[in-house]
Formats: sequence, C-alpha cells, structure tokens
Amino acid sequence: MRTKQIEAHKKTLKLTKKQKEILVGLILGDGHLETLNNGKTYRLKVEYSLKQREYLDWLYKNFKDWINKTPEVRKRTSLGKIVETYGFTTYTSGILRFYAKQFYPNGKKIIPKMISKLITPQSLAIWFMDDGSIKSKAHKALVIHTHGYSKDDLLLITKVLEQKFGLKIGLQKQYDKWRLYIYSHSVDNFKKIISPYILPSMQYKLGNKNA
Repeated sequence: MRTKQIEAHKKTLKLTKKQKEILVGLILGDGHLETLNNGKTYRLKVEYSLKQREYLDWLYKNFKDWINKTPEVRKRTSLGKIVETYGFTTYTSGILRFYAKQFYPNGKKIIPKMISKLITPQSLAIWFMDDGSIKSKAHKALVIHTHGYSKDDLLLITKVLEQKFGLKIGLQKQYDKWRLYIYSHSVDNFKKIISPYILPSMQYKLGNKNA
C-alpha cells in the first residue's frame, strides 16, 4: 500500500475479541509492544525461530489486517553462529496504547494488576505456546518459563489463575529467577482449558507423544 492508503487503512483498524485474547497471551509471552513516538502509538513485534513457523503463520493470519508485509525470515549472528528467525511487525496504532500502559507502565514489562480481567483460556494457551514446556520426560508437571518477571508479578498471576481457572500453580526458582510450575494434580485441568487452542505443531509442549 502507498502511505496515504496505509494511513486511511489504519483508521479503520479495530481489535476483535479473538485478537484481544491472542494479544494478551503474546504480550505475556514473547511478543513485544514498542513505540516510535514517545507512547502516542504502539506496534506489536513478534519473532520466533524457524521451527515455530506454523505458529507464526497462524498468528499472521489472525492479525493480517494489522500487517502490511508478510512474515519475513531474518538472519543475525549470535555467538559466532548465524541464527534465522521468522516474524512480523504490525502497524503502529493508538489502539495498542491501552495494552502498553498496562504491561509497560514504566517501560519494563510487568504483569498488570488487572490481568484477571484480561486473561482468557485462549490467552493462557498463547502464553503456553510461547513459553511453556513439560518439566521433563519423567514428570507430568508443566512449566511456563517466566524469567523476565519479578516474583511479585508471578505471585499475582498464580493467584489469578487459581481463582479464575481453579489451577494449582507454584513458583520454582532457577538460579535467581522464577518460573511457573503447574503441579501434576492440576495438569489435566490445565490441558482441558488450553487444549482447544493449541496448534498441532505445539502439542509436544503438552507432552503429547503423537505430536
């Protein structure tokens, strides 16, 4: 699109219910909101390894009206090796400012106090597809890798997940960081909640043998 067409199109943008739920999950996980004009507008940036291409393509389809370019493969050097990633960036929009204010009140990502009103089963599934895994092949327990959050943030979300979904989740320390630990006796309930939204290529994260 040309610049005038893009600006006209951006004025028509709205977030559907499904997009809002996915957005919350992405921000909790690996998605990032960034601003280029001191907080007037924001854009969503999503980037994964090529192994998660199916997942990224699914996200792209759900936000296609918000994106000007198809997902791109990017190359960068890390520790002397070439790493390929796959991602997209949405249009900048004032609509995303609400989410930025909740999750980035001081520039650093947090779990907002109003997370109980924002998180849904689909949001939780997106977060798990981003950062979740089985604890190990010998355990039924699941984990969500949440090393970027403070302990207070994680205590808040564990309380919300228990009150809203009946999940029993603890904190497990790794070095000086914490991750969410979904207890074995709560895993079946957790799977029941998020399984309708887990893509085939992500079933392995739940420990499903045929995935």
